[in-house]
Amino acid sequence: MNLTNINTVKDILSRHGFNFSKGLGQNFIINPDICPKIAENGNAQSGYGILEIGTGIGVLTKELALRADKVSAVEIDSRLMPVLAETLADFENIKIYNEDVMKADLQKIISNDFSGLKVAVCANLPYYITSPIIMMLLESRLPVESITVMVQKEAAQRLCAEVGTRESGAITVGVNYYGTVTQLFSVSRGSFMPSPNVDSAVIRIDLNKKLLLNEEQEKFFFKMVKAGFSQRRKTLANSLSSVMGIDKTVVYGVLKSLDIPESVRIEALTMEKLTAVSNALMSS
Repeated sequence: MNLTNINTVKDILSRHGFNFSKGLGQNFIINPDICPKIAENGNAQSGYGILEIGTGIGVLTKELALRADKVSAVEIDSRLMPVLAETLADFENIKIYNEDVMKADLQKIISNDFSGLKVAVCANLPYYITSPIIMMLLESRLPVESITVMVQKEAAQRLCAEVGTRESGAITVGVNYYGTVTQLFSVSRGSFMPSPNVDSAVIRIDLNKKLLLNEEQEKFFFKMVKAGFSQRRKTLANSLSSVMGIDKTVVYGVLKSLDIPESVRIEALTMEKLTAVSNALMSS
């Protein structure tokens, strides 16, 4: 069954009475070259279990299952369950969970389904919930080697930006704290059905084995990062004062001790400087 053939897809969906949901950001991949590339770049190989987020009609799921030992996919849309039962009927190494990934117990799924295997995440993420899903995966401390996701091209550029540049944001800092991010390849809007109004890109985050900060430091660090980027046009001292209630003179003192100008904005600070400011503020 060719799941990237438009006529085949239309036939399957129409037989199951399925209509695309704008609210769920559904755009199914119909370019036959894309999913094999995601699978190959996303650690879908022998010795691995793959956690997939959002299945569509199973195009990527199928490619992952052809390469990895096991695939567990979390799909929120119950209307797709009978569709997937048909499209993935030939595979015995796929398990589908009809759940919201933001509420699912991913630790439990991984420990139950992938015992003895390395684990990676692969997904074609809905645009409207890209950042929350990525940060949830990172903050959950899941035992995964990598996270390979297709996102809106603009989101990919921000995720892959260098920390300390104008293109960076809170999500850039978050991703770079937990791992190393790489943009793999671009995907044109015509690769989907229905076609979105934007192009996409596939990125991979290779997770760090060891993190820079302890739990208490990390909590303060991300509080500071969120506060700073929530008012990114203000100086760091002004944004931390208004959002976190930290006295400006304290911030100025820390900046001076680290040889950073008082007028600095958070977007100009590298990861090294951000962690240094955070740790100094925490102990001041």
